[in-house]
Parts: sequence; C-alpha cells; structure tokens
Amino acid sequence: MIEYPEGLPLPLREGYAFQAVSPMVRSDLQSGRARQRRRFTSVPTMASVSWLLSDVQARLFEAWWEDALISGSQWFSCPLKTPEGLQSYEARFTDIYSGPNLIGRSHWRFTAELELRKRPIMAPGWGLTPEYILGSDIFDRALNQEWPQ
Repeated sequence: MIEYPEGLPLPLREGYAFQAVSPMVRSDLQSGRARQRRRFTSVPTMASVSWLLSDVQARLFEAWWEDALISGSQWFSCPLKTPEGLQSYEARFTDIYSGPNLIGRSHWRFTAELELRKRPIMAPGWGLTPEYILGSDIFDRALNQEWPQ
C-alpha cells in the first residue's frame, strides 16, 4: 500500500467534511407511499480535504501525486481525523486536486476530494450497546488509572 508522505501535514479543518454515498433505493408507489431498501452493504465515503503546504511540501505533494500515485489513480494509506479518532484509511483521489493557490508569501493551498474505501464508523454490533459508546471515556479513564501498564 502506498503511504501518505510523512513530511506532509494533515488536512486543514476548513472545509473538512465527509459525505457517504447513499446505499438506499427508494421506489414511490401509486398509493403515495414508498418502499425503501438497502442496495449495498459497503459504500464509499467522500472526503473534502485541503492542505496548506510550504514551497518544499508543495513540491513533494505534486511529485508524490504524479509518480507514486500515478497521476492520482492509485489507492493509498492516508491519516485522517474522523469521529473514530486519527486513523489511517485507504483513500484515492476522485480527480486531480485543485491548486496550488498561493496563500501569503510562500504557502500553497491544495484542495481535493478523496474516496475512502470504507465508511469511518464503528465495527458492526456496537450500535446495539449505546451505553458502552456513551461511557467509553469513563472506561478509558478508569482503565488507564487502574492499570497504566
């Protein structure tokens, strides 16, 4: 798996958003009601991202996109912050990035849309136990205080 370059920062918070592709199919019936069903169980999520890079980082980013990702067509491992925390996700560019746009004296803004292979959600089954999810910070604190090793 191709890795996101270590020397590059995480995406900016400005405009940072995720949008899941809808897995639903809705058929309107003549009675005025509708029938709904799930079309797919695994759907991609689109991530809107932007980076603010120095001159050197911008050169690295463009060279990496062109050479390692073969003009952005390859999947790569990318660290992203989601409600699950900061984790690596398999991603690829949906099209060429926008930019570089000059910001200030020597920083460059790049924006792009990434397709994540899997939705950044908890493993199946956790939704059936909401008390564990809502109390997870308490469990984490208690475990780290009682068993720090």
